[in-house]
Amino acid sequence: MSTQEDSGERILYMIKSRGPTSAKILGQWLGMTTMGARQHIARLEEEQLIYSREEKQPRGRPLAKWHLTEKAQARFPDSHANLTVELIASTREVFGEEGLDRLIEVRNKKQLEHYLSTLADFHEVFERLQKLAELRSDEGYMAEARQEGDHFLLIENHCPICVAAQQCQGLCRTELENFQRCFDGLAKVERTDHIIAGARRCCYLIDPLR
Repeated sequence: MSTQEDSGERILYMIKSRGPTSAKILGQWLGMTTMGARQHIARLEEEQLIYSREEKQPRGRPLAKWHLTEKAQARFPDSHANLTVELIASTREVFGEEGLDRLIEVRNKKQLEHYLSTLADFHEVFERLQKLAELRSDEGYMAEARQEGDHFLLIENHCPICVAAQQCQGLCRTELENFQRCFDGLAKVERTDHIIAGARRCCYLIDPLR
């Protein structure tokens, strides 16, 4: 991969993981001038991978920020989306909604067992959250743990099962339930942002019990 291609991929990754961003900030992240960043941005725009949108600022003129197009979003893994959607449709047809719910329940149970066994040695809320974010990143969610004042956030910048979740939102419901189980007796867990609802990312608020 050439240096130009590498910088372009880094720009796509940074917009995906950190949200719409100005050319100036992209240049700072890349360790180059704004003009240098604009050269890579122009190539990505020409390839229809990013587009700009002006956003109002608290002070001064609106600021142009760069967003990913659907074409760019498709470059991030979606865990065999078409096959998954077909399997969901076939399960509904053969076994009905109840059969699909049972299938999700089995997946949910195995996922939860894996999380709980891995997290068992982490007793502090934030340490446990950091490990959970690591597990989720391994699954393709580009997850990160953050501290915000006296509570924490689990941020997932990508959903590798997005297409499947749109067809079967029980997948999202059981994932939230699993997170809540992972922090039983330690914290409350609430979903605040949801990709399926149109948000850029999924975000969960982890509020430690007082």
